[in-house]
Amino acid sequence: MKNLSAQNILFTDFKLNGFYSLGEWRPFLFIPFFLMFLLSITANSILVYLIICQKSLHSPMYVLIGLMAVVDLILPIFFVPNMLVSFLFNWGGISLVGCLIQMFCIHYVGAFQSTLLLWMALDRYFAICKPLYYQKYMEIPNFLKFVVVPLIRNGLLNISMVSLAGKLTFCATNVIDHCFCEHMALVQLACGDISVNNLVGLLTAFLIPTADFILITGSYVVIFASVFRSGKAQMKAINTCITHIIVMTSSLIFALIAFMSYRIRNNFSTNSRVFVSTMYLLFPSCFNPIVYGVRTKEIRQKFLQFISEVKIFPL
Repeated sequence: MKNLSAQNILFTDFKLNGFYSLGEWRPFLFIPFFLMFLLSITANSILVYLIICQKSLHSPMYVLIGLMAVVDLILPIFFVPNMLVSFLFNWGGISLVGCLIQMFCIHYVGAFQSTLLLWMALDRYFAICKPLYYQKYMEIPNFLKFVVVPLIRNGLLNISMVSLAGKLTFCATNVIDHCFCEHMALVQLACGDISVNNLVGLLTAFLIPTADFILITGSYVVIFASVFRSGKAQMKAINTCITHIIVMTSSLIFALIAFMSYRIRNNFSTNSRVFVSTMYLLFPSCFNPIVYGVRTKEIRQKFLQFISEVKIFPL
């Protein structure tokens, strides 16, 4: 930290202190969060391995599922190990620069969860509603047209959000009541006006996950209408869409509750807010590979084949 005057201190080092009110029970949080982290790493690694190794899963739909697994594999690594160390040893120190880097990585990579679901919805739209043109639309040059705009949007919004947070001064306290550097958890500690930061944070929340949700919902309405008009013979085609809706809805609910809990009056306890914020990042990483593995027939069959080979090979 740096002394500005006898009465004013500018903090450049912080302590992450999520769930501090649990006191002596706090170290026991290591067990459930470690198990969730282990499940996420194991399940997503297997899913990525299956999609890479099985040529029958090299179609655009499964490549997108594989990319989702990569995102779900990487995202917890940015914050869960530090969180687990903090639970066990009560160590949560982080510099302002480190906090901003962690914030950008979490929010930028996390944004890809909803963006990938949007790309999957586009894939299903072309496959079901325009099957004759599916190969044309899914060619890399054409598909990149749908990829570039969300990538630029995610990058600009998250860079703006983190850059504005980095310009703030912190002179009241250096204790962040959270398990990782969530945007508003840091910003609310700042001295001075944070209205611009609050606005940019809201825009990021509504222009990425909420906008993706609206676009995905619209595409699925068109898909369902097309399937219903085609008759029951094509009803199996919406199975993957239902999977996406389950994943998307659960993730968005957690994310919006976490974002809005800092901005509107509510009865949320600090522990509840931290728990919801942690779950909107960690829960999808655990939930997605299980849902895709169970509900996607081809992946389920390849996984069962993989398990049988693993059991037989050592013998």
